[in-house]
Amino acid sequence: MWGAGRPGRGTRPDLSGNDAVGVTTASGTMPLNGKQLWPAPQRRRTGDTTVTHGSPEPARVRGRRPPQGDPVVDRAFALLAAFDAGHRSLSLGELSRRSGIPTSSTLRLAGRLQAWGALERGTDGRFAIGLRLWEVASLAPRGQGLKQVALPFMGDLEEVTRQHVLLAVRDGEDALLVERLSAHQAMPVLYRVGGRLPLHSTGVGLVLLAFAESGFQEHMLAQPLMHQPENVAVSPAALRRTLAEARREGMVTLRRRAPQPLVSVAAPIFGAEDKAVAALSVVVPRENAEPRLLGPAVRTAARSISRGLGAGRSIRATIS
Repeated sequence: MWGAGRPGRGTRPDLSGNDAVGVTTASGTMPLNGKQLWPAPQRRRTGDTTVTHGSPEPARVRGRRPPQGDPVVDRAFALLAAFDAGHRSLSLGELSRRSGIPTSSTLRLAGRLQAWGALERGTDGRFAIGLRLWEVASLAPRGQGLKQVALPFMGDLEEVTRQHVLLAVRDGEDALLVERLSAHQAMPVLYRVGGRLPLHSTGVGLVLLAFAESGFQEHMLAQPLMHQPENVAVSPAALRRTLAEARREGMVTLRRRAPQPLVSVAAPIFGAEDKAVAALSVVVPRENAEPRLLGPAVRTAARSISRGLGAGRSIRATIS
């Protein structure tokens, strides 16, 4: 038996503690000393359905994305970044896994990119980079304008050496290969146009590093660096001497053992502001290398390209 009288519907019996006597409670709330901890949900009827309203949702502001999730443009870039030299075509599932985007969103975004031309989809359902993306990328002034000036001189070097002639620019902590001319019987090399080269262990990379800002050089020298694919550690002291010699001589001569014994001779290319904007090199087998002859040829070609880009003072300073 509860105390006097039978508790009515919607009331609670006399209990000790924080519960109050005879307080009418609404479902989902807990009274504390006779007071509601939070407001009871409001109910309204719509036909035969009862709708419960808790805390109202914040109004969505037009033009702003929700606080969670990545912006659409970031996810689109993630899809494009999923492709590389070893993954030139991807299935929907592979594209989803490599980009970290759910399959449904991947399909929707890939469809939009395909409609614009940034992606193409073959009859087998696999995606690949589209020509429209290449068309836009070709407008980059650091690449296309440089190539237009450099190609005739690169052709002369390729004709003389019958090997590889490389043109690269610095992008962050890497060298980016803008162009490569290769003879039919040229030795194998590891890098492709559009690929990245390490600054510390390639001819063009060492030139770009040698003529970079001193603060950036110190940043690179402070890192643990390795020659790849030999997997040999780089000595910071030896690298510092190489960079000093490159600035003094206006060129770099690098000997490597992989993918086979080779010699790379590289020289800087200067722009209109008399700053190094690119590097030019030839890569030849070690048994056929004559650095004393290759050096002047590469340096002369680099100076000619620099003049075509509007450089002046830095060319004279480099060869003085």
